Amino acid sequence: MQKKIEKVIELIKEKNIKMVDFKMVDINGQYRHVTIPAQNFSEETMKSGIGFDASNYGYAVVEKSDMVFIPDPDTAIVDPFCEIPTLSMTGNAMIIDSPANRPLAQYPRNIVRAAEQYMKDSGIADTMLILPEFEFYLFDQVGWNVSPDNISADVDAQQSYFNSDIAGNGVIVPKQKNYHIAKPFDVTYECRSEMCMHMADAGIEINYHHPEVAASGQFEIEPQLGKMSEMADNTMWIKYIIRNTALKYGKTATFMPKPIYGEAGSGMHVHMLLLKDGQPVFSDDNGYSNLSETAHYFIGGLLKHISSLCAITNPSTNSFKRLIPGFEAPVTVGYATSNRSAVIRIPAYAKAPEKRRFELRNPDATCNPYFCYAAILMAGLDGIKNKIDPRANGWGPYDFNLFNLPEEEKAKLQGLPTSLDAALDALEADYEYLTAGGVFPEVLIKNFIKAKRAECSEISKVPHPVEFEKYYNL
Repeated sequence: MQKKIEKVIELIKEKNIKMVDFKMVDINGQYRHVTIPAQNFSEETMKSGIGFDASNYGYAVVEKSDMVFIPDPDTAIVDPFCEIPTLSMTGNAMIIDSPANRPLAQYPRNIVRAAEQYMKDSGIADTMLILPEFEFYLFDQVGWNVSPDNISADVDAQQSYFNSDIAGNGVIVPKQKNYHIAKPFDVTYECRSEMCMHMADAGIEINYHHPEVAASGQFEIEPQLGKMSEMADNTMWIKYIIRNTALKYGKTATFMPKPIYGEAGSGMHVHMLLLKDGQPVFSDDNGYSNLSETAHYFIGGLLKHISSLCAITNPSTNSFKRLIPGFEAPVTVGYATSNRSAVIRIPAYAKAPEKRRFELRNPDATCNPYFCYAAILMAGLDGIKNKIDPRANGWGPYDFNLFNLPEEEKAKLQGLPTSLDAALDALEADYEYLTAGGVFPEVLIKNFIKAKRAECSEISKVPHPVEFEKYYNL
């Protein structure tokens, strides 16, 4: 640790850093930050940390709410979006105790590390690798209003089909025809390339970026597989880079799952695999789709707990406007190979034993990534522990298009929750797999449910514009 601290101090001198920024994470998975002048930064800062009030971050702390934030030197990076040279670090929240501080169990970074330790203690695996796909929209402008006399939202993307009647250069993308479209229609190519360059500078390796389906400015950036705890940190940084680079180009970025009616929604599909002593746990040449029995039990755990998982992986009311039939979003509790209509998809292109994996397709990036990834791991480990066989439970494999089934056959399938309230109901009834090993504190789960219930209640009281269309003249 001492050498790491010295390296940070050397970096401050080398880059002529003027400010040191500490980025913390609240219960919703948003960055908050505190900045100190670089001349005030010292070895003692790294050891003693910065004080903050955890209750203002949404955590229902039983202890006194005053906490201390301890920076993690491994996360130190020069912030590319600050005009004044700034070094950024994230870290862990600690409870102020005597004689020594101890981790705040509710803090997201501490939870994801607790889940990894629980995995190691189980003997099943020592590493979880994940790959989240980041889908998002880039708009030229956005605005909204919620007041007694005006309830509205307005977005614009210059290349979208809904601008075809405006005199211009003819660069218009037809509805739902944006997938992999090339220049001149791909008007944000340079913006996204710069995003990926910033990610590479931060040590986040990228597979590719490309236009996604929706013509109103939807895109995707996919990183390479990484360790779960590191990818949780990287998820925060990726979203930070996307938003700030968009602003530089006069755009606004959103990870809102369904910002445009009638267009594809944005998800955050999570690919996953386990390793033990460097060897793949999920690979079996003789298994279905070359996956091992352990992999199938992991899938079984995910599918058993999928309804309660949705409260954590899809924690916005808008999330469930994406999880509807017809837009390649998953709506069916099941698994299959190369089938985007099931909630778990096994990519057929991942043929190498060390790359064999599956993806959970329902999550979206409104989630707290630390909670999301940790909850996914805990559900999968519960499946392995209890040998939950997805085939025996009737969850597939569904090697056909579920959207094209006759209605009487569709009625036999188990579906995902259709609202955040329903997902919260499921979480209230099914959270023991999360609290196993003390990974998720029960007080955090109950506080999370309470906060999300309040959101649902607040939103349910606001009239919606479509209600005027349906009911105004009745």
